[in-house]
Amino acid sequence: MSVLKDQVSIVLAGEAGQGIQAIESILVAILKKSGYHFFATKEYESRVRGGINSTEIRVSSARVSAFSETIDILVTLDPKGIPHLAGRITSETLVVGETSSPGGERVTNVPFTVFAKEAGNVLYSNTVAAGLLCALLGIPAPEVEAAVEKQFARKSDEIRAGNISAAHKGYAAGEDLVKRGVISVSVKSDPAVKSDIVASGAEAVSLGALAGGCNYVCAYPMSPGTSVLSTMAGYSLETGILVEQVEDEIGVANMALGAWYAGSRALVTTSGGGFALMTEAVSLSGMIETPLVVHIAQRPGPATGLPTRTEQADLNLALFAGHGEFPRVILAPGTLSEGFDLARLAFEVADAVQIPVFILTDQYFVDTYYNTPEFNPESHPPLSHVIRTDADYLRYRLTESGISPRGVPGSGEGLVRVDSDEHDEEGNITENLELRVKMQDKRMRKTGEALKYALPPVLVGPSNYRKLVVTWGSSFGTAKEALEIARVPDTALLHFPWVHPLHPSAKAILSRADDIVLAENNSTGQFAELLLRETGVQIRKRVLQYNGMPFSVEGLAKRLSEYFAGGVK
Repeated sequence: MSVLKDQVSIVLAGEAGQGIQAIESILVAILKKSGYHFFATKEYESRVRGGINSTEIRVSSARVSAFSETIDILVTLDPKGIPHLAGRITSETLVVGETSSPGGERVTNVPFTVFAKEAGNVLYSNTVAAGLLCALLGIPAPEVEAAVEKQFARKSDEIRAGNISAAHKGYAAGEDLVKRGVISVSVKSDPAVKSDIVASGAEAVSLGALAGGCNYVCAYPMSPGTSVLSTMAGYSLETGILVEQVEDEIGVANMALGAWYAGSRALVTTSGGGFALMTEAVSLSGMIETPLVVHIAQRPGPATGLPTRTEQADLNLALFAGHGEFPRVILAPGTLSEGFDLARLAFEVADAVQIPVFILTDQYFVDTYYNTPEFNPESHPPLSHVIRTDADYLRYRLTESGISPRGVPGSGEGLVRVDSDEHDEEGNITENLELRVKMQDKRMRKTGEALKYALPPVLVGPSNYRKLVVTWGSSFGTAKEALEIARVPDTALLHFPWVHPLHPSAKAILSRADDIVLAENNSTGQFAELLLRETGVQIRKRVLQYNGMPFSVEGLAKRLSEYFAGGVK
């Protein structure tokens, strides 16, 4: 008998199209209402039908925000789900399915298809599975029925009744497993969860953008960046923002610049391959000093790579995109709250400093969701830095800060002239080489202005640390939990949500450590190289992963223990 306390890791597996997402939606809604902390993430193949997809849902007595390899309960609607996840299945895993395992694993038989047909349609197999899991978690049957009814509220009476019947059948099967002593789950609920919200990474970035005053979104669909486009489209009727699918990525970036030029606050959302086509427009942003905010949801490359998997390999792309030299800011959230706050901040910095700002997430981040304290959109109301022009207006006035007054056409007496060629203060093309130097120096001075908004790295653990684990972006939650498991003495975690230009405190914090390990999802240690360039601190110990999957808590804990023990050079 498996006895699971404090937390349980549930994995759902099946072919694309078998309704894994429906199980997930029902279960998560019930968990939130019942006061359970949870974390959900998914991995899926690049196909509409077939293949095997899986979703992990961790149910916990305390907050949890990281991917775990452990599978306590595996529910698979297709026998191919078992070999697909074989590396994560142990003798302690309860495997629930309809057929014997191809690999010989013990499978607890639950006739999902039979129950679904009895309820009216074989497609109800997913709802049978949802009912079974709710019973294993000890969620009262009336709450399950209410959740299923809400899930299918827009369907016909027949479909709604059929799914409720299917959930009851699955619930009865789950109760039978508990009565037979096959498994016992004991996870405590927390009343605080009921006041939380449930959000995905894509929703956090989208809501943060809205809080930052975003009123125009344009994109060409490309996974996983499309999730922000579709989320913003869903908000458009309620908020009045304009959301536009453009003919290609070149048009996307230029339309966004046009929107900023006209006084809007525009968001571009894309992935690495799409952003590659935008780099000329990024350089245009640098020259005409028009703000630009770009969300890049990273995935493995080169080229098409693994289009539905995750990686942190586009840092250099964002850092060096565009010909010539000009300032930029790169942000990389590690939590949902950071996703919201950094997206809001991106618009503030772009507008105030008149530079491109990049928000780097990845497939893992945008497709992950969990319960989190409610975001506060009113904490920093958006501030417009656009001025009303006068007759003497100079768009590129030379200033000590490097920031010239930005007007928009039709707002004032002045002429708002911009030019991609080198220009004088008024915006006229020039080949005066002395003026060229002054203009370039003016633009580069804006890095100092951007740093006024910089966030210091987040230190978690003892302030008198001797060892440091360094992360950026989505690896933060996993590294935090991995360190708790590894229990390496005198060790703290240093997380960078503001990636470039680095906060001035970064060098001193890094230099205090005797031993540093950096963990990132790429094959070359791109952030380690950025730290070396900007601080002079060289990090030789690097935990790198680039198989398309995020770090797992267990895998990262093991590798950190090995590095700090000196077992890995």
